[in-house]
Amino acid sequence: MFLWISGFLKGDDEDDFLKYERTVQPEYEAAVIAILSWKNLAESPEGEWLLTNDQAQQISIAIDDHLPMDLELYISVRD
Repeated sequence: MFLWISGFLKGDDEDDFLKYERTVQPEYEAAVIAILSWKNLAESPEGEWLLTNDQAQQISIAIDDHLPMDLELYISVRD
């Protein structure tokens, strides 16, 4: 199981194509899970969760990489 971040254009119902994707590396998973207030990967909620701007900024810092803040960013657990 791993964390996956996806991004789509904000407010564009006609363009639902994926604009950004990133797999969170295992060494950053604990920090990201803490930001989301989840217990662990196994007990994470199902589906894709829209990140708030604050969560996206915190995750960007935690994974030491720029996340595109101009997109709607979602996070999910993948197998």
